[in-house]
Amino acid sequence: MRLLFDANLSHRLVSTILDDFPQSTHVRHVGLMHGSDDEIWQYAREHGFAIVTLDSDFYDLSVLRGFPPRVIWVRSRDTTTDTLTQVFRRQTRQMHAFFADPDAACLMLKARR
Repeated sequence: MRLLFDANLSHRLVSTILDDFPQSTHVRHVGLMHGSDDEIWQYAREHGFAIVTLDSDFYDLSVLRGFPPRVIWVRSRDTTTDTLTQVFRRQTRQMHAFFADPDAACLMLKARR
C-alpha cells in the first residue's frame, strides 16, 4: 500500500510511516507540490498510490470518478506531524482492511481526542 500525501500535510509524515507503508511519498517529492487536484489524482492513479489528504476535494473526486486511486481523508483539527503520525499508527489495521476491500474507494480517519 503506497500513500501519496497531499500538499496540505507535512512532507515529514512520510518518514514517520515508512515502516508500515513502504514506498509512500509526498507530492513535494514527486514535483507536484503546486499541482492541481487533477494532476495529483492522475499521478496517483498512474503510479498506484492512495491519496492522503485533509480536505474533501479528493473525496469529491472519488465520488465523481470512482477509483483508483483510493482516498484517505484525515479529519483532524490538530494537524501536527506527531498527532497525525499517531492517527496513522492507531489506524494501520483499519487502513490495511480498507485496501483489502475491492469495493472501497474512500476511508475517513478521525483523530481521537
